[in-house]
Amino acid sequence: MLTVLVDYDSGNLHSAEKAFQRMAAEVGGGQVLVTDRPDDVARADRIVLPGDGAFPACRRALGDRGGLFEAIETAVRHGGRPFLGICVGMQMMATRGLEYSETPGFDWVGGTVARITPADPALKVPHMGWNDLVIDHAHPVLEGISTGDHAYFVHSYQFRVTDPAHRLAYVDYAGDVTAIIGRDTMVGTQFHPEKSQATGLRLIANFLQWKP
Repeated sequence: MLTVLVDYDSGNLHSAEKAFQRMAAEVGGGQVLVTDRPDDVARADRIVLPGDGAFPACRRALGDRGGLFEAIETAVRHGGRPFLGICVGMQMMATRGLEYSETPGFDWVGGTVARITPADPALKVPHMGWNDLVIDHAHPVLEGISTGDHAYFVHSYQFRVTDPAHRLAYVDYAGDVTAIIGRDTMVGTQFHPEKSQATGLRLIANFLQWKP
């Protein structure tokens, strides 16, 4: 069993790698590999796309690495491999992003990534820190995770899904902010599970055992 964390220079992957290795050891999840090689993605049993930074820069970085995006899309869309997008990695799954300029996403989950606009002007953007999850829909990756469990966020843009069935959880930041999305063999978290203590580790363990 091989879980690949895709490296496309989108931030420090060290903490994510350690969290996935820890939970893989606990649940018998096999090997965890950080790589930018399309061949590794093609042979992976599960694919994780982390991300930090701006939507256009991340999309461009993936496109610039010869064959990397194509390997991800083939494995996930055509091969049905379980996929987890984290932070900007989740936002990449959208139809489009509106950060700086309109940029096409993967268009795996219909929706737009747009700036957070809290109803309370006193709330700062970026949305940074701990917030309590509100679960919209049950999902195997959310087993053991309940409304009120908290997770760690750092972001200025949020995923506004076209189909409400694809929003698995949200948080309240003077308005709903999407926290988790999912459809088919794909899930995404706006928060960083590797920084979200018990909630995040549980989600990682669930993902490593998920058999959609």
